[in-house]
Formats: sequence, structure tokens, C-alpha cells
Amino acid sequence: MTEPAALVDRVFDERERFGTTYAAIVVQGDDSLAERYGNAVPSFTHDDAPVTPETAFHSWSIAKSVLHAAVGVLVGEGRLSLHDPAPVPEWEEPDDPRHAITLDQMLAMRDGLDFLEDYVDATRSDVIDMLFGSGQNDVAHYAADRPLAHEPGSFFNYSSGTSNIVSRLVREQVGDTDAFLRANVFGPVGMDSAWIKCDDAGTFIGSSYVYATARDWVKFGQCYLHDGMSNGRRVVPEGWVAHGTTQRSIDPEDGRGYGAHWWCLPEAHGAFYASGYEGQRILVCPELDLIVARFGRSTSDQYDALLDWVRNVVDACA
Repeated sequence: MTEPAALVDRVFDERERFGTTYAAIVVQGDDSLAERYGNAVPSFTHDDAPVTPETAFHSWSIAKSVLHAAVGVLVGEGRLSLHDPAPVPEWEEPDDPRHAITLDQMLAMRDGLDFLEDYVDATRSDVIDMLFGSGQNDVAHYAADRPLAHEPGSFFNYSSGTSNIVSRLVREQVGDTDAFLRANVFGPVGMDSAWIKCDDAGTFIGSSYVYATARDWVKFGQCYLHDGMSNGRRVVPEGWVAHGTTQRSIDPEDGRGYGAHWWCLPEAHGAFYASGYEGQRILVCPELDLIVARFGRSTSDQYDALLDWVRNVVDACA
């Protein structure tokens, strides 16, 4: 069987298959089995930046899994309710069919809102318009203003807009989301490099914008690996990891399993993973005490190969 270090070399070297990889780390228990950095991050505003262990990588949708942790803290404190109608101002009228949507349904991407997560066609895409177009100044309002397409709870639709509505609920409870995350997630986990981006309304863009080094992303994965514990401290409530990582839905577009702001890979020794645009991945496998992290730039046509690569790493560590 191929060793983990050789598989890490493969994800760097076979660019036609996997895209460009900037960082890959495999950690099992207390052992670092492989860690490699390479290539350079392109920029429109300055010279391409060489990748080092100090490079902070853009999460894209891995941010959703960070948001899940933030919500867990507040649910554990009794400040947010999972199953009551979510207090979203755009839905406050009792006869609004969106009024019944719960926080739990939003975390599971089963809220029923009409939102198109398309990364190619800007003329059709709600996520592009939200992040870079008419919705960028207030991402949560943009998303919450969408009509229903399905009865809440009845249909899975992956939506960055939904995550930003959830993020505004967090902000309404904590005020400064950056300070809250530093005190309650990043700090306890040891993610000293982590920082977030907010929109002009002050809402953390929880769908897409966290930055941290690959090693710090591994620390975040290890928190979920250890059922929400990090450095001897409980970060999220007992059972909250299971809330996010128990499969509830199958994405009709690609057959991938989804829990609540985490993707599921049960066939790989019960693993689950945080996933971001262009192939950002943090895989967590409690059964094998394993974390696999990869950051880079891949096209959607290369995602299946990346998922196969992750499965091969898991198999190599079994």
C-alpha cells in the first residue's frame, strides 16, 4: 500500500489530475506522517507569494464548519435555540411561510430557501451576487430576502446564503463575532493565525471567509476529532460534533453526504470533512485518530480525484 508521504507527493506532483496544491498535512495521533508546502499563490495586486508554513490559507466554505462551532457554543449556553423558529427579521410576520424555519434546518441546509449556489455563471448565481455583487454589503439580508422554494425541512439545498443568515444570528447574540471567535474557538483551539472577514453590516461572512495556516486548520480539525475538546478544554458542548457530522442528507447533484455544516464520508472509516471552493479540505477520522488537510486550487472537474485521494490517504493509515 502507498505510504501517506508518497500520497502527499502525488497530490503535489500530478497537477493535471488534482490541480495546484499549496499545502498538505497528514497527522495521526501524535505523529505527523507527512507535511509539504509548495508552488506560489497568485495575486492580481502583487508578486505571487511563495507558500510556507506561515501562509494563511483562505477557507472558502471551510468557514461554514467554523460557524458550526460558534453556534455550538451559543446553543450550549442557551443563547440560541435549535428547534424554535429562528428570529430572522425578514421572516417575523407569523403568516410568512419562512417564519417556521429553524436554526437546525439552516445548519442542515434544509431551510427551503430559493438560493442557487453556482460558481460559474454570474448571471444566474446567487452566491456570486451575494459575495461580489448587489448583496456584498449585507450578505445576510440578501440571503434572508430570498423566497421559499420548498417547505422547510423537506429538501436539501447547499447554500452559502443560509450560512450567512446563521452568522448574523451569532452576531446578534455576541456583538463582535471576531472577538467571540478568538475567545471561544480560535483561542482555545490554538489557532493563533486565524482571522475573519466581515461585511459592511458587521456580519462575519461565515459562508466563506476565514484565513489560517494549514497547521492551525489541522488544530481545528483535531478539536472535532476529539469530540469538541482541545488542550484539555471543552470548546463545543458534548454531542455537538455528532450534531454536525451525522449524515442527514445526500446532495442530489453529486451524491455526497451532508450533516450540518460538515460533509460526511461514512465509507472511509466514518470520516467527515470540511470542504471549501477550489479543493480546500480538512478530513477528520476519529476511528483512526487521523487528520488530513489539503489547500490549493482545483477545478470542479478535479474534485472527484481529490476525494479519491483523501480516501486513499485514509486507507493508507488504517
